[in-house]
Amino acid sequence: MIDSDEAKCYTKSMDVAHMMKMSRAELDALFTASPAGEIPSGEADGTVIVAPGTPLEDPAAKLIHLLAWRGKVFDPAKGELRNKVLPVSVKAVIASVYPGPSWFDGKPCIILDYSKTSLIAHWIRDEIREVAPGIYLGLVFWERARILNFVLSFVKVPVVSV
Repeated sequence: MIDSDEAKCYTKSMDVAHMMKMSRAELDALFTASPAGEIPSGEADGTVIVAPGTPLEDPAAKLIHLLAWRGKVFDPAKGELRNKVLPVSVKAVIASVYPGPSWFDGKPCIILDYSKTSLIAHWIRDEIREVAPGIYLGLVFWERARILNFVLSFVKVPVVSV
């Protein structure tokens, strides 16, 4: 298990692939050691972390990304986001976005609150913190029970034309 000082070192070069290989304890330490960051703006690619640190993680994340959830689009001026769902990235399932204390550790985080904005996800609350520039680690709560992690990447990889 990593401690908070080790987690701070990871933030310099953290990326989605690395986080998918981390254990749940390592993800927890990284989340705890990271600042909330600013409320993000724009479109983020999303990756669900269902089985942290196991051989099932990569295929599970790819399947969920392909069929169900592809990321989020943030509008900080409105204080909301829309999830990108289904293979065609339909922008649906709205959440309110605001800073507040984490249910996980009481420290500041960015809250993605579906309780007043969504009939199908009203029992869901996400919390995110910026673990590297443009990379946010998230926790998903179903009511008060933590159920999984996810990563949002606002980092766009340039396309090289040949």
